[in-house]
Amino acid sequence: MTSLLDELTQAVGPAHVLTGNAIPPQHCTDWFNAHTHQPLALVRPGTPDEVARVMAICHRHGQPVTPQGGLTGLVAGATPNEGDVALSLARLNGVEEIDTAAGTLTVLAGTPLQTAQEAARAAGLLLAVDLGARGSCQVGGNIATNAGGNRVIRYGMFRDQVLGLEAVLADGSVVGGLNKMLKNNAGYDLKHLFIGSEGTLGIVTRAVLRLHPLPQSCHTAWCTLPDHDTVVRFLRHAQAALGGTVSAFEVMWPDFHELVTTRVPDMRSPVAAQGLQVLIEMEGSDTERDMPMFSAMLEAAFEQGWLLDAAIAQSLKERESFWRLRDAVSEFPLMWSPYCGYDVSLPIGDLGRFVDELQAALRARFPHCEHVHFGHVGDSNIHVGVHVAAAHGPFPEAEIDACVYGVLRRYGGSVSAEHGIGQHKKAYLGHSRTPQELALMHTLKRALDPHKLLNPGKVLA
Repeated sequence: MTSLLDELTQAVGPAHVLTGNAIPPQHCTDWFNAHTHQPLALVRPGTPDEVARVMAICHRHGQPVTPQGGLTGLVAGATPNEGDVALSLARLNGVEEIDTAAGTLTVLAGTPLQTAQEAARAAGLLLAVDLGARGSCQVGGNIATNAGGNRVIRYGMFRDQVLGLEAVLADGSVVGGLNKMLKNNAGYDLKHLFIGSEGTLGIVTRAVLRLHPLPQSCHTAWCTLPDHDTVVRFLRHAQAALGGTVSAFEVMWPDFHELVTTRVPDMRSPVAAQGLQVLIEMEGSDTERDMPMFSAMLEAAFEQGWLLDAAIAQSLKERESFWRLRDAVSEFPLMWSPYCGYDVSLPIGDLGRFVDELQAALRARFPHCEHVHFGHVGDSNIHVGVHVAAAHGPFPEAEIDACVYGVLRRYGGSVSAEHGIGQHKKAYLGHSRTPQELALMHTLKRALDPHKLLNPGKVLA
């Protein structure tokens, strides 16, 4: 063990190999503080070459490694096991190049998403994926988990932003493919082995991200609709009327809206009507043209009887207040402790029935529970939060999991829409993947990491 630590220290410098109480607590646990283990060491390489040297050393010693990004994940995907080496990518920080001709940004994996966004914006371009954790999450972690967020309905998942990447394999070898071309069919597209693999097949160290034209206008409305079927009709109407410029379509069920507006301080609804709440946003290229188009779309929806109420943001401050209401999910850990949060997806047309059935199942199984349902919906993603007060006995996490995933399985949905599998969901991966798919995943793992050193215990049981 001393030999291993000595070699790691030689590879990255003594200031960047921490052990024992010198390891900051956040590197030992997950976002919910549900799992806490003491890693053998926290190693902080500063270059992709140092990552490769660290992995080569650990491979030679048979030492398991847990890669860590911004530590904003919700499924314990970056939580080390006892005795693992935790490998932080935080020092791999910086935008290396913006190519305005190619419309690309080359970035190191430890760069915060917001830093990359701001660099693109300074060049007059848009890095399209956006998450609430933008200031803390890192690009490498976003790639490793195939992050989603608020703009997926228009721009796709993080996978759709990656043109090329560089990754370090379990034995320290480097796979480099910093492609800048949108069209490149020269054999297997190897980047997809690492996007969404949660650091179990390789560690992303660099990436080339696709950029888009920077929107010149943004218009936002908060609407109330009577039911989910009407929400779907409104979504398709808006997409047709606005010519593909709908960039966000966030839906909040009444349980979410009531909890947030009555329990979160200084949170007020923009509308008075009760029902399903929708935050819709369009991003366009011509303010003078886009605002009348946006208003006409809403007026047509009123004429169809789809909207019970609506408010259009008249200023940046009002737009931010709409989003603050939607993003009040960050308050749940303060109101509910403990609680279970779920990130699932299923066909858009089934979402309403799924929520109705799940709410009934939760109330039947846990009469004193509180729950919320909200999500992006336009990309088939819904989030569920469930709390059972301590006064009613030990927190029944396993029973709540079984209830939620049991209903989801009947609809053929995915147990993870955008947060990944990590440790929390791997017992339920078989609800969404066939035995043949799981067998192929194990084959890939054996081929790239035969000794199971990379992020052990995550994704696959």
